[in-house]
Amino acid sequence: MHIHILGICGTFMGGIAVLAREMGATVTGSDSAPYPPMSTQLEELGIRVSRYDAENLNPQPDIIVIGNALSRGNPEVEAVLERDMNYISGPQWLAEHFLRGRHVLAVAGTHGKTTTSSMLAWVLEDAGLEPGFLIGGIPQNFGISARAGGGKYFVIEADEYDTAFFDKRSKFIHYHPKTLILNNLEFDHADIFSDLDAIKQQFHFLIRTVPGSGQLVINADDPALPDVINKGCWSEKTYFSLADRGDCDWQTGKAAEDYSNFDILYNGLSQGSLNWALMGAHNAANGLSAIAAAAHVGIAPSKAIEALKRFKNVKRRMEIRGTVNNVTVYDDFAHHPTAIASTLEGLRKHCAGERILAILEPRSNTMKMGVHKDTLVNSLQIADSVFIYQPVDVEWSITKQENIGSPELAIRTDIDKLVDEVVAMCRPGDNILVMSNGSFAGIHEKLLMALKHRHA
Repeated sequence: MHIHILGICGTFMGGIAVLAREMGATVTGSDSAPYPPMSTQLEELGIRVSRYDAENLNPQPDIIVIGNALSRGNPEVEAVLERDMNYISGPQWLAEHFLRGRHVLAVAGTHGKTTTSSMLAWVLEDAGLEPGFLIGGIPQNFGISARAGGGKYFVIEADEYDTAFFDKRSKFIHYHPKTLILNNLEFDHADIFSDLDAIKQQFHFLIRTVPGSGQLVINADDPALPDVINKGCWSEKTYFSLADRGDCDWQTGKAAEDYSNFDILYNGLSQGSLNWALMGAHNAANGLSAIAAAAHVGIAPSKAIEALKRFKNVKRRMEIRGTVNNVTVYDDFAHHPTAIASTLEGLRKHCAGERILAILEPRSNTMKMGVHKDTLVNSLQIADSVFIYQPVDVEWSITKQENIGSPELAIRTDIDKLVDEVVAMCRPGDNILVMSNGSFAGIHEKLLMALKHRHA
């Protein structure tokens, strides 16, 4: 069977390509601008990626899997429709070929889906359950974003973004989970959702698909999730929190300031202490939810804690890209004000007394629309210096915002000049944090090369 994937370099569709290849299909795909880590994964698997062109559909594939980034007007989409080819969305293809008949553990929320899914898959793997998974990134414990797995369990990152140009339901509606983590909920994806209530409605529809024997693992600290639960819930609920509160099953106890070490409590009883390579309150919440979800499939908390001690974070999640003359360059996927603030807070507590130079590319559709422009600067306050790259397709200007104060903030339209400016002000002990959900024109390597040249 020949499967051709449109939008193959997206994190989700790249995972579909891996699974299709694993089931023995011939896999090809098209995209507009491949970049790591997904382009690297596809290259290592020998999957050919072409730029969008109707000629890529000759000879005609048996089925075309279409990603949600594709829309009418794309030359391959138009050819598929004109020639009445067999096509399907990525989420539906995944459900039909890999999820039916399995115990699906899904991780939903505005933030932390990729990291939490990776944690959960690793805990199940460490317990010998051989889970399948599809994750919107590359967990370093596995080195690949997706696999079929050898057991009955499948871990899926449950995204609320729409399914395809012909199916405007959220992706996660297709997954039918039996264990569902609800980490948090904020307004995002302004290009498809009108407001937070519209997203809450999609989360309600997701909860409707969880069977009565299933379980919801819910963040008790999130202010928006009660509205979703109150719309209706027909499954068992378990709650987790980083606070000391009496209405939660799972909590953190004594913790280091940067959460590099913390105790885990279940019903007030200690289950062990987690000393790991991650940092930040957001990651502690992610880890706590993964431990709770693993317990639903019979994994003792003590076993889950031991597994997480050996957890390696996902690529592009506070990934150290290199250190030159004691200047460390981090790469992080953060592109929402809450995620940006959480990442900076974790780094600040981890690197107390050291300078943080933050570089942000507002690349997501929501960022480009200026939806978060009023909260963006405040989310960056913890940094010592901030550089924001403003590309030509961003219509709003951060310079028009009235709340610019500390930290020192610069707006730049040229990446190479931005790199030169950052490197010129660096001194040993500094931390450069690059935040973008795209390739950012290879800025990480440019920074490291410039630092090496300066040091030499």
